[in-house]
Amino acid sequence: MTATAYEVAVRAEAELGEGPTWDPASGRLIWIDILRSRIHTYDPASGRSSVRTTPHHIGAVKPRAAGGLVLNLRDGVGLLDPDGSFRWLHHEPVPGRRANDAAVAPDGSLWAGTMRYDEAQGGGTLSRITGDGALEVILDDVTVSNGTGWSPDGRLMYYIDSPTRRVDVFDFVDGRAVNRRPLAGIEDGAGFPDGLTVDAEGCVWVALWEGAAVRRYTPTGELDRVVPLPVPRVTACAFAGPDLTDLYITTARVGLASPPPLSGSVFVVPGAGKGLAQPAFAG
Repeated sequence: MTATAYEVAVRAEAELGEGPTWDPASGRLIWIDILRSRIHTYDPASGRSSVRTTPHHIGAVKPRAAGGLVLNLRDGVGLLDPDGSFRWLHHEPVPGRRANDAAVAPDGSLWAGTMRYDEAQGGGTLSRITGDGALEVILDDVTVSNGTGWSPDGRLMYYIDSPTRRVDVFDFVDGRAVNRRPLAGIEDGAGFPDGLTVDAEGCVWVALWEGAAVRRYTPTGELDRVVPLPVPRVTACAFAGPDLTDLYITTARVGLASPPPLSGSVFVVPGAGKGLAQPAFAG
């Protein structure tokens, strides 16, 4: 097991920074602040950043094959068209519930999570949404639906329901996740697993909320690398940059009485490994 050094990519004070995603079309990193309803972009080449506000709390944003973005929002899944106009793809408000993390599967469907604001046990879901807006609930007893990702060959799906303190793995067969089982557990005192990403070697990188770190697990569940960070609430990670070798990490300051100075910033580990090109949403 080896430690890996970080740098500060974007110094920010995000309330709940989340969801880093590389957009190859624009050459920018996209990330969000869930509770401030903001979509941020960052251009590593120029260092320039931008921000726009969404109509509701936002759990995730991903590029679309048709251009624009798909948004996992409090009241459903929406589309931002290239001209900036917004429309709902699936509108289903549920009182007391909001969107959380999401990922695009190899077939272009969006696997979108939800959770209760009060984090009530079993109050969230994981759903599959196709490009035409059809929604199927995959898991209906989730508490805090978080990181989702696929192995390089698309035969495995990794998933986190944070309070379980586990990274689970499914067989992914014909677009369906089956045979759920644990891949790795997070020990007491090391935080809770949050977002994840999978690299080209099939290893799973996991952000640790209240764990001040990102961990890399092998496909057999062995811990082999740790990225320690100077903030406790680490939320998500993703490979980005033109060659997908830089690991970007989002963080949060929500709920901290005296946040460390860099809480809410975006960090980067240059040359951390080789990421996988992510499919765009087929809608």
